[in-house]
Amino acid sequence: MRQIILLFLFFSFCFQNSNAQSGLKLNQIQIIGSHNSYKKLPKPQVNAFLEKIKKQLGKQDPSGLDYGHLPFDSQFSNYKMRGLEIDINNDPKGGLYYKRRINAFVHGVKQKSGVEELKKPGMKVLHIKDVDFETNYYTFKESLAALKQWSDAHPKHLPIFINLEAKGAGPGDRSGAARFLGFKRSIPFDDAAADSIDAEIKSVFGEDAKNILTPDRLRGTYATLDEMATHNGWPALEDCLGKLVFILLGQAGEEYLHNHDGLKGRVCAMFSHPGKAECAFVKVDEPEPVAKIQDLVKKGYIVRTRSDAETVEARSNDYTRLNACFESGAQIISTDYYKPDLRFSTFTVQFPNHEAGKANPVNGGDITKALPGE
Repeated sequence: MRQIILLFLFFSFCFQNSNAQSGLKLNQIQIIGSHNSYKKLPKPQVNAFLEKIKKQLGKQDPSGLDYGHLPFDSQFSNYKMRGLEIDINNDPKGGLYYKRRINAFVHGVKQKSGVEELKKPGMKVLHIKDVDFETNYYTFKESLAALKQWSDAHPKHLPIFINLEAKGAGPGDRSGAARFLGFKRSIPFDDAAADSIDAEIKSVFGEDAKNILTPDRLRGTYATLDEMATHNGWPALEDCLGKLVFILLGQAGEEYLHNHDGLKGRVCAMFSHPGKAECAFVKVDEPEPVAKIQDLVKKGYIVRTRSDAETVEARSNDYTRLNACFESGAQIISTDYYKPDLRFSTFTVQFPNHEAGKANPVNGGDITKALPGE
């Protein structure tokens, strides 16, 4: 009898191992994440002023700024977001974002923020310098601490994808007239600033960054990230539970790659172009035509797209773009509307059963299959 039990346990173990080996990989799921995840609604007075000068803003319609988000923990726990976007602004000496210049033209709102954290050196988190600056997290480290706190408390969560956009331009950079009115230039990202991105992440997550799927960990034994992605070398999803992936975009790309060919030794992956050594993630903001994204997904890349933009879909209650996102197989779907803004409509971006993630309809097999983790 003892031998029979041992044989049963042996075969049961082998069967479970086989199941784990045949399970989904990191690139075979879909998740929904928030766009400009830190952002709060602009103050009504600022919105009203921007609407008054709308004609002078050209293509920049201020109505596209009229959205905001909850703190990260609420997004994760209550709305099952498994993706974020954080805009980081270089401020090596501190104080560059302490004043909000647009408030000089808005009655009853102070220019000085009164936020002491903004006087300190380090990356700051906001959307548009001097214009769209209301945020749940003033500093990059503060946003990272909030992310880590939730992740540590939920060690079996589905992997969270964090898009980091390095911002290098604002009104003061684009317009001499704005500079005449007192809008300051931003500080561009140089090599030192690129290194600071990694340093600030490690200051919160530890020097070993053990819960982060860094480029080196994703690459494994492959020569490049592109080779890993296109040879189905992504890690098993079960091995990624409780992990985070930082993906850089924006102004710091060349600087971040400098002396780190193929992102060797870096903390963050990057959105790049297929065929480049550092490419495992591709950004395609427009989900249509869906065949374009489907082709990238079939080749092995992880794709980020957007289900809505500039409040347009929410105002018209239009699900065309969202449906295209689901069909495309893009692994990261970015939205401003995990909950509806009832000022506009009931437009909401969620999976049908409000899951944290689903098997990918293009490369994930049975899309009704429940995913591990939470």
